[in-house]
Amino acid sequence: MQPIAHQLTYSMLDTYQNYDLSSMNTMALSSVADTAIVIHDAAALPTLKLNNTWFVLSGGSNVLLPSRLHTTVLLPRMMGRRVLFEDDQEIILEVQAGENFHDLVTDCVHKGWFGLENLALIPGLVGAAPVQNIGAYGVQLDDVLVSVQVYEWASKQFKQLSKQACQFGYRHSIFKDEPNRYFICAVTLRLHKNPTRILSSYGDLHTYAKQLANHQGRTAVTTTDVYHAVIAIRQSKLPDPKVLANCGSFFQNPIISTEHYQKLCVDYPNLPCYLITKTLVKVPAGWLIDQAGLKGQGVPPILTHAKQALVLTNHMPFIATQEDIKATADVIIAAVKQKFDITLVREPAWINADGSYN
Repeated sequence: MQPIAHQLTYSMLDTYQNYDLSSMNTMALSSVADTAIVIHDAAALPTLKLNNTWFVLSGGSNVLLPSRLHTTVLLPRMMGRRVLFEDDQEIILEVQAGENFHDLVTDCVHKGWFGLENLALIPGLVGAAPVQNIGAYGVQLDDVLVSVQVYEWASKQFKQLSKQACQFGYRHSIFKDEPNRYFICAVTLRLHKNPTRILSSYGDLHTYAKQLANHQGRTAVTTTDVYHAVIAIRQSKLPDPKVLANCGSFFQNPIISTEHYQKLCVDYPNLPCYLITKTLVKVPAGWLIDQAGLKGQGVPPILTHAKQALVLTNHMPFIATQEDIKATADVIIAAVKQKFDITLVREPAWINADGSYN
């Protein structure tokens, strides 16, 4: 029997007890929180009295939840967008943390505001985007981010963090290092208005975008072509979490030395890579898992996807747990390590029962 939620309603937030989160994480892991607070207005944050630990759950698309969360879960649902500056070349846009990220990308492309199109169809809410510094097809959020508006719990002050202060890296930020220091309220983005200024050289993106342009009788690829190409590629390779539970890419694409890469190429001459620096290359984790013979495999009910080995899928939604995830992940990590001497690193955040990250 599912726990019953008891609601206490306030003007800017709603509080629940024994709140079922099973349908609020795209991996569809069974999870219940002792307390959940839905935040509709960030102005209510100073009124909250929290214990030593809490956990912010945004869209639930990049987290692995425990069966029971013995802490307070904060659910940001602040909505709204505001134009801070606009001219013929660019627009600076403030977006509240509760906005759906893909909806934001779509609206911006339709309005002729570009820079986010490579990030189309990434699930989740805007507030979660800076935590992972989400990225796809050669673009990361920090490429267009100006600042992040936060509430700092210790000082009880609202602050604006610059891009530099966010300490962005590959799938990394200060929000990952210090998860309970800030609550993300909004982000500010700088987008451009040039439809021919594109980045489509990553993987097979250019081929798809070029085909879309040619189909419409054009030779030049536009940002709109890139947007539609990204969606087509993702839909062809990645399962819809609403149909088959998953949390997107489960492992980061490992970065290895060029020396290590060259040694691997002796036995695996078709190993793809993307140059990072003169001494470092990024190799696709999905390719490594596939070559290890684990595409479509795993420890039931958690299996890699038949079309994209980088994605772990849950075949017992709302029943499977973190322990099931760990069983399959451990098998994959061990196999890739043995075959390629590369240690895969998990991408989604592992949440402990007290709300802390691991």
